[in-house]
Formats: sequence, C-alpha cells, structure tokens
Amino acid sequence: MPYDNRSSLPDSVRNVLPPHAQDIYKEAFNSAWDEYAKSKDRQGDDSREETAHKVAWAAVKHGYQKGDDDKWHPKKK
Repeated sequence: MPYDNRSSLPDSVRNVLPPHAQDIYKEAFNSAWDEYAKSKDRQGDDSREETAHKVAWAAVKHGYQKGDDDKWHPKKK
C-alpha cells in the first residue's frame, strides 16, 4: 500500500517527523514497496509492508536524528 501524500502516512510517522522527513519516508517506503514485492527479495520472514517501513525509517535516520528534546532534526554535516 504505497502512500500518495503525507496525510496518508501512519500517525506514528506524521506525528513525530517534520514535513521534509515525512517526504523522505514516503518516497523510501514507496520505492521499497516496489523493490521488495517478491518474498525472495526480502530477508527473513518480514512482510512486504514491514520491510518497506524498515527501509523508510533507515532513510529518515540517514538524514535526521532524534534530539534530546525528542524531536527529529536534520543531521549536521
């Protein structure tokens, strides 16, 4: 179930990530959804959706980090 826009993302994403990070999450999820459609392309017993969510969070964590204030902030370069 790819996401069409930010408002269709799960609450657990929309309520914690800033807008740009939500865009990253959405694009990474949708890409992983397509890439890991076949179970042979996924590791372990994770479903297609679980895999796509893991990939999306990894993409967010590449450019953002959770601060001491429990909010997500862009990583400093």
